Amino acid sequence: MPRVTSHRYHTAMSLFRNRPRGLYLLPAIVSIAMAGLVSTACKEKEKELMKGNFDPERFATMTTTDVSTLISDSGVVRYKIESPIWLVFDQASEPYWKFPKGLHLEKYNDMFRVDAQVQCDSAVYFKDRQLWRLDGYVEITNIAGEKFLTPQLFWDQRHQKLYSDSFIHIERQGRVIEGYGFTSNERMTQYDVKKVMGMFPASDFQPGAGAPDSTSRPAASPATVTGVVVADSVKHAGGNNGD
Repeated sequence: MPRVTSHRYHTAMSLFRNRPRGLYLLPAIVSIAMAGLVSTACKEKEKELMKGNFDPERFATMTTTDVSTLISDSGVVRYKIESPIWLVFDQASEPYWKFPKGLHLEKYNDMFRVDAQVQCDSAVYFKDRQLWRLDGYVEITNIAGEKFLTPQLFWDQRHQKLYSDSFIHIERQGRVIEGYGFTSNERMTQYDVKKVMGMFPASDFQPGAGAPDSTSRPAASPATVTGVVVADSVKHAGGNNGD
C-alpha cells in the first residue's frame, strides 16, 4: 500500500534537511561555553577567598621555633639571637620580624668578643628601618658589666644608637641611677639620662624603697627622698671603652 504523506510533512522535512550545519553543534558549543564560564568563576572565587583569608600584616610567612642563629654584617658575625619562636612577616606593608616569647641577643665586636647582651620579654625588628623595639622587662649588660633596666627600648642599627622615653634604671660603679629618657651608643658605654630622678649608693639601694617606678612623678625636691640626688641629666662617657 503506497505511503501517503501530507504536504505539511514534506515541507517540514525539507526545512530540516536544508537548515545550516552549524546548528548541529550549537547545543554542544553552548554546553562547553557554560562549563568554561563556571570553571573560571570558581577559580576566581577561590582566588578571592584565598586573598581574603590571608592578611600579611597578621599572618607570618615563616615561623621558626627554638631559634639559635648568628647574624653577619659585611661577612663579619655581629650578633647571636636566641628565642623560643621567630615570626617573619615579609609580605607586610612594612616587613618585620617578631619575637613574641622573648629574645636573648649578644652583640660581638671585631674580635668576636661580646660587647653587650640584651634580654627582653618580646621584640620586633623592622627590616627596612633596621630598627629594634624591645618591650617588657628589658635588661642590657655592657662590656663593663653595667646593667640597664627599662620597660621599653629602641635600637636604631642604621644610626648606631639606642634610646627610650621610658623609666631607666642603671647599675654602675657602686651606684644606681634612675630617671626618664635615655640615649646611648650601641656598646652602651656612652649614654645620657635625660631626666634623672635619683642617684643611690649601690650598697644602700633596695629596689622599691624610695625609688620611683615607671608611673611615678618627679620628686618635689631633693629633700623629699633620703639619700637621693635629683638632677636634670646625667651623661657618661666610657673612656677607653667608648666608641
